[in-house]
Amino acid sequence: MTQPLNQTLLARATATLGPRTSLTIGGVVLALLLAMPLLHLLPADHPLQISAYTLTLVGKILCYAIVALALDLVWGYAGLLSLGHGLFFALGGYAMGMYLMREAAGDGLPAFMSFLAWSELPWYWAGTQHFLWALCLVVLAPGLLALAFGFFAFRSRIKGVYFSIMTQALTFAGMLLFFRNETGFGGNNGFTDFKRILGFDITAPGTRAVLFLATVALLAGSLLLGWRLARSKFGRVLTALRDAENRLMFCGYDPRGYKLFIWVLSAVLCGLAGALYVPQVGIINPSEMSPTNSIEAAVWVALGGRGSLVGPLLGAGLVNGMKSWFTVAFPEYWLFFLGALFILVTLYLPKGVIGLVRKGEK
Repeated sequence: MTQPLNQTLLARATATLGPRTSLTIGGVVLALLLAMPLLHLLPADHPLQISAYTLTLVGKILCYAIVALALDLVWGYAGLLSLGHGLFFALGGYAMGMYLMREAAGDGLPAFMSFLAWSELPWYWAGTQHFLWALCLVVLAPGLLALAFGFFAFRSRIKGVYFSIMTQALTFAGMLLFFRNETGFGGNNGFTDFKRILGFDITAPGTRAVLFLATVALLAGSLLLGWRLARSKFGRVLTALRDAENRLMFCGYDPRGYKLFIWVLSAVLCGLAGALYVPQVGIINPSEMSPTNSIEAAVWVALGGRGSLVGPLLGAGLVNGMKSWFTVAFPEYWLFFLGALFILVTLYLPKGVIGLVRKGEK
């Protein structure tokens, strides 16, 4: 337990690659991401113009990268494998979707409610026409659910595979609940056909560019927050909690508070990612809560290298990039490929891509 307690995995990876090299690569990637929305604003006939499809695809992958980073905080550092982060992501998306549906409906009811012959808005839709309240819901919905679930789970000392199964059951229950028409969330169709956000046309190039930049800012802020936490005493305690929880308790630490804090923080980050995902992609439905999506997130983290912060971002980019191509070229074989990828990573790359790079630099 000496090495993990004295030096975080992120610090070791940075030391291997060299701080200047890491900063240079990060700066180049950030510059490219910041340039993309500017290139999207160029005339359509310009050779450097980036299409709306490409910008939306990259923006979607960046939202998934935030989810991977959030999962890495609880799995890579605290040792809590969650198979339910798709629920927190979808809750943030639904909170933003409620606002967007109210914007599209104006003074009337959302289209799906009119179709289902609803006479008035449910009480939990109150205030959703205000953007600031929608942002509060984006944070509160996943945060409070994670707080309630984590409080009872950690107080009961549930961990390991039992914790993973419970999180998977939680997201499956949420999916079944949102599939029902009477819950007031659009049933299996969810929310779509958004028109405006803050009064601006949601499909306008300028709006797409701002949403993309907001996603880049959230990803950079989340990475910075994770880096600061990993280098702090809190991060070292989390690493010790993952490696030897009983010995940590013997030293006088109560692991429940540490677990609960990082668990709730991770859920909130997922909610924020979902809120940025919905206006860019243009739809949110209960399939986002599918346990399969949460399992895919675990694959992103495992492929990139859990406990490294940067690794999960690479994993999310690689898997979703391959998915975009594979589902077009060989749509019926994508899930088989994903399963084989996870098996190969588990057997031959236990530390992920970051671990492979680190080994090659030695």
